[in-house]
Amino acid sequence: MLMVKYIKLRLLLVISLFLTLTFQIYAQDSIQNSQKNNFWDRVSFGGNFGLGIGNNLTNIVVGPSAIYHFSPILAGGIGVQYSYLHQKNVFKSNMYGINFLGLVTPIEQLQLSIELEQLRVNNDYLWNTPSLKKQFWNTGLFIGAGYRQKNVTVGVRYNVLFNEKDYVYNEAWMPFVRVYF
Repeated sequence: MLMVKYIKLRLLLVISLFLTLTFQIYAQDSIQNSQKNNFWDRVSFGGNFGLGIGNNLTNIVVGPSAIYHFSPILAGGIGVQYSYLHQKNVFKSNMYGINFLGLVTPIEQLQLSIELEQLRVNNDYLWNTPSLKKQFWNTGLFIGAGYRQKNVTVGVRYNVLFNEKDYVYNEAWMPFVRVYF
């Protein structure tokens, strides 16, 4: 267990160093370009939306976000999200929170990402009488890579802080589709 935490910490440090070096390399270019361009010309909006309705199951996810392009290679942004999941007579969950996103695009087709997510989780386990309620804060730190084609990126991300006992995500690895306009 201690070894896994050590590996996660080293991975986080390597990625942080990579992002810091990338930012330093392109900071001067960013400052020069920002003097020439309007702030809103460098902002993109996007996010995610999901809807799943099935046999006694409802799942709704809304997550708008915005990113600022510091340079053609480096972008950072912020988003909010809300998720509602309900399985009749079994489980109900409301999650809401904020996330911070850093994007590095070293070549046009490759996008690397780091995302910090803070969620308030409210779970109700309905099979108990009375129902069992569990409320807590969950922090996720996702490191990802994806194939990028213009404003769409498809890839996979890994939650470095994944804990299966939190009942927030089923797996540490998750696919994603990211779209910004």
